[in-house]
Amino acid sequence: MALDPITAGLDLAQTVVSKIWPDKSAQEQAQLSAVLSMITAQTDINKAEAQSSDPLQHWRGGLGWVCVCGYFVNYVLTWGVNTAGAFMGHPVHIPYMDMSELGTLTLGMLGLGGLHVAERIKGVS
Repeated sequence: MALDPITAGLDLAQTVVSKIWPDKSAQEQAQLSAVLSMITAQTDINKAEAQSSDPLQHWRGGLGWVCVCGYFVNYVLTWGVNTAGAFMGHPVHIPYMDMSELGTLTLGMLGLGGLHVAERIKGVS
């Protein structure tokens, strides 16, 4: 705080002007700093998770294994049991699963949803 009234008045005027017409570059720098700090924090988390050798530690990996097991049961195991039963003369009919939910989960995990593709086409990061 200045001791003379002219400097104090100028400081007050500068404060009022900066409140009415804020400096765009300062706001942009603050936003950029916030975004960079979030990216840095996420990068640190990714580095820590990448050091783990456990494939089931992460939720995405866990969901991936659920999808793999679901596809295996539906397309390999069910088909194999039905075929082996028919071949041995004891027909067994295990119905195939409705794969709509699992397909939605798989496409979402792989990032193949429509919104992601639309963002890429529009050039939105």
